[in-house]
Amino acid sequence: MHTGTEHLTILHDIEFSLPAGESLAIVGASGSGKSTLLALLAGIDTPSHGDVLLDGQSLGALSEDGRASLRGRLAGFVFQSFQLLPDFSALENVMVPLELHGAPHAGERARHWLERVGLGERLGHTPRQLSGGEQQRVALARAFAAEPRILFADEPTGSLDTATGRSIADLMFSLNADAGTTLVLVTHDPALAARCNWQLQIAGGQQRSLHASNPQDGWPT
Repeated sequence: MHTGTEHLTILHDIEFSLPAGESLAIVGASGSGKSTLLALLAGIDTPSHGDVLLDGQSLGALSEDGRASLRGRLAGFVFQSFQLLPDFSALENVMVPLELHGAPHAGERARHWLERVGLGERLGHTPRQLSGGEQQRVALARAFAAEPRILFADEPTGSLDTATGRSIADLMFSLNADAGTTLVLVTHDPALAARCNWQLQIAGGQQRSLHASNPQDGWPT
């Protein structure tokens, strides 16, 4: 990454592949580059060297619009800060991305997924009328309603209390298993990371280890 006349190296020497349907936790201390790596994997940012292949497609070979189109077709996102539209209802927050991508029956799909996450009675509520846990449930419904092949989650329980965070994690992993979605998760929580199949540890922007959460497993080739 370039800042003015200086060259700033944020990430280097990172290389791995993740088979479809697997889950990966990216772990490391604050400032180690976890969220930057997630943004690169999703094609939100582009690397100055190297490349990222998403579903076999080189992100470096695509324009910004091309990467956005690929994300729209393949990826769902869940963030620590929920990223909900404040003046829209829960139903509208789930419907908007579906409508933007021309998905059929957006209203029915949004309602179905809000019911799946336990918010069938809160469809008309705006984010300010919902608790933090409920807002993250809306975000999960929004992500899964698009039927993504890969889910990127950046500290999805980071702003929630322990009990609520555990409930949201249970829901996320349950929905992910049902959908057969590939999951890439950034977290500082060892317990949450251990629920993923694999863990990638980075420190100082560099890959330090890559291992299975279950020691009986081996990294897939």
